[in-house]
Amino acid sequence: MEKLDVQKYKRRAYRKKKDLGKFLKKLAKAKPRGILKTVAAADKATWEEINCISCANCCKTMTPTYTKKDINRISKHFKMTYQQFYDKWLKTDENKDIVNQTTPCQFLDKKNMCTIYSIRPDDCAGFPHFIRRDFMYQVEEKTYLNNLHHCPATLVFVENIKKAIEADL
Repeated sequence: MEKLDVQKYKRRAYRKKKDLGKFLKKLAKAKPRGILKTVAAADKATWEEINCISCANCCKTMTPTYTKKDINRISKHFKMTYQQFYDKWLKTDENKDIVNQTTPCQFLDKKNMCTIYSIRPDDCAGFPHFIRRDFMYQVEEKTYLNNLHHCPATLVFVENIKKAIEADL
């Protein structure tokens, strides 16, 4: 598997952030009908270009938000109590979210594989949060804009949506 040049995408994201930010702001205001069909097509096109395993930049530079349910499930796997698991690997951030103490993620191995993939946090399972009923909420909350430089797939995804509907906005 060919390694993804994350730095190339990161530079592209920073170059395009202002333009893509304006586009996403327009999109949030317009709330176009049929956006979820466009999202599905953009999602499909994105994964033809990007392979997460050749990247894993999200696991290297970001942390998921853990729910209590996630912690209970994962701690049980390690035969630990909730508190032992929390104390060993987690913390509560300034937003009161439970997150990893450090990055890269402690569960990412040297081959960019998640060692707890089948029981990973729901936030990881849903990342990069493309196909969602609350897609427009994610646009409004700047989820995609904030993830552009962390996730090459997010950059390509937003570019694909922009290409598909910019003329209509």
